[in-house]
Amino acid sequence: MPDYTKRNSTHHMNSKIKILLFGILNISLFSCSTTKKIEALKPEPSTGAEIVYSNKTSLISMPMEVSVKEIEHQVNKNLKGLIYNDSILNDDKTEMKIWKTNDIKLVEKNGEIISVIPLKIWAKFKYGTEFLGLNDTREINLNGTITLNSKANFANWKLNTTSKIEDFEWSESPSILVAGKNVPITYIINPTLSIFKGKVAKMIDEAINKSCDFKEQVYGVLETMSTPFLASETYETWFKMVPTELYSTNAVLKNAKVTMNLGLKCQMQTMVGQKPKTGFDKSKLISKAVGIIPSDFNASIAAVSSYESASRIMTKNFMGQEFGSGKRKITVQKVDIWHKEGKMIIALDMLGSVNGTIYLAGVPKYNSETKEIYFDDLDYVLNTKGILTRTANWLLQGVILNKIKENCKYSIKPNLDEGKKNMLPYLTNYSPMKGVFVNGKLNDFVFEKIEMNNDGIVAFITSSGNMKITIDGMD
Repeated sequence: MPDYTKRNSTHHMNSKIKILLFGILNISLFSCSTTKKIEALKPEPSTGAEIVYSNKTSLISMPMEVSVKEIEHQVNKNLKGLIYNDSILNDDKTEMKIWKTNDIKLVEKNGEIISVIPLKIWAKFKYGTEFLGLNDTREINLNGTITLNSKANFANWKLNTTSKIEDFEWSESPSILVAGKNVPITYIINPTLSIFKGKVAKMIDEAINKSCDFKEQVYGVLETMSTPFLASETYETWFKMVPTELYSTNAVLKNAKVTMNLGLKCQMQTMVGQKPKTGFDKSKLISKAVGIIPSDFNASIAAVSSYESASRIMTKNFMGQEFGSGKRKITVQKVDIWHKEGKMIIALDMLGSVNGTIYLAGVPKYNSETKEIYFDDLDYVLNTKGILTRTANWLLQGVILNKIKENCKYSIKPNLDEGKKNMLPYLTNYSPMKGVFVNGKLNDFVFEKIEMNNDGIVAFITSSGNMKITIDGMD
């Protein structure tokens, strides 16, 4: 006879096991419906060592101003003691030595340079005929002041003068050497001066031309301005300028100063990492004479936002906010962003009804009114969409995504302010070398475009302004 008692006991045991398993399953299902773990596939960042953000061409206008006093200083510096020595008699029947006895004085008058030069002149001239050896030589001693009138012309960064002697004033009577003695010859010397007036004027012109070649000073300014400087220590961002063409207009001598307008065509580069090499090579710099150069300059400046700093700012945006519908909510604990194939990846680490990381992709745009970078076409990456469809498709709702979008933005105003702050010292009585000063003004920034690479987001901002180079007090 079957043992029904044993069978009923076994059936009762199996029923309890089923009830327990069912309970465990319900708890598991309930738990999954309230707190779900998602593991979306992470879009890996793009690889490659992109460090040069842009080679944007800029035009910098640099009016240059040189005072007549500075020209006077340079002439006196280069002309000391014996300033002329012609020791050959037979070529033009004249020997001559000229000493500068005091400082030369230069003044501007009606667009010309008037030079007052204290000199001592010794000259030997040969006269007569070579026939039968009938000839004689005489020595002349002059001590006084010569006044020259010089027409000024500027070419190839040099001051060139064409001078003529206007007047002689003698501090003592001119004399001629006769039988070993100096004999005053005031009554005959002035006509004799015509022999060497041209030589003295030519000598002064050569001295001025040599003293007033400002090309090296201009090159010195450009070389210093082309030396890379640290624009942001935080982001290890370097700024450098690479001059390509140099323009100049005709110079004007007026109001006791020489003015000419310089124009510099250059590329401004922003680089990340180690300090780059200087971009200046004067042998490759093309120099051109032009009629007109715009008075203002335009420049393209890069405002660099590292992904680390942008992630930190966006994380703060999400603090204290919940996203969801009904009882299903999440909070964003951390934001990370990086670049992948022309788009920005935004990773949101979440806690709440869904735990884990979801990934959004979008293209950075710029709001010129708020000076904020935001992300257009922001959407879940494909893999993330698939995961959410299976586990928490309520996060796919447009209203939730739009609320998340509102926090996926950050201001670059601090970057702009930092960029302007770093430029201002180069426009405020900046002296790249002794006696050379740069002053100018930088206007507000205007947004141009955004670029992305593996190091960060770069907002290119154009700015205008003006600049002036003053040469005064060089060694």
